[in-house]
Amino acid sequence: MTVTTQRAERAERTASRGILPEESPYLAGLALPELRAYRGRLRGEEERVSYWRRLVQARIDLLEAGSPVDGSLSLSALVRALGDTGSGRTRRALHRVRVADPLPELPALDEVWLAPADGDARAEAVRRLRSAEAQLSDYRSALHRRIDEATSELMVRYRRDPASVLTVLPR
Repeated sequence: MTVTTQRAERAERTASRGILPEESPYLAGLALPELRAYRGRLRGEEERVSYWRRLVQARIDLLEAGSPVDGSLSLSALVRALGDTGSGRTRRALHRVRVADPLPELPALDEVWLAPADGDARAEAVRRLRSAEAQLSDYRSALHRRIDEATSELMVRYRRDPASVLTVLPR
């Protein structure tokens, strides 16, 4: 079987599974550079939201790992709380958020970052953080859908005009 035949069969299988990207009626009015910029802004926002989400998750982990009496953590408990994902794998996510980048506001969680005075306050802080984490996750999912839509639109356009891909390269 030749390489050309293999590629044709692979393309046919992909098409038969419905994986071919579809044109977006919402993005059709954007010029190619605008579409690329839109997708870039979405990806940047997704990185910032992911950063906040990770901070909230880490705070939940710290509150849940703290001593039931005074909330304090030993060094080994701190390493476990911040390094373990619960599935046995360590967290290794890299974020491109820089200190100077503005971060999105979190929904009224100022007091949650303070050390809770007792077990009830800790439980309330965890409850509020879980609610914020759910909001951030929903927002992040919506961003992913839009990023996917913009990516599909780019693929449609590149398929229609393969030479347009080259306009991304610096001259």
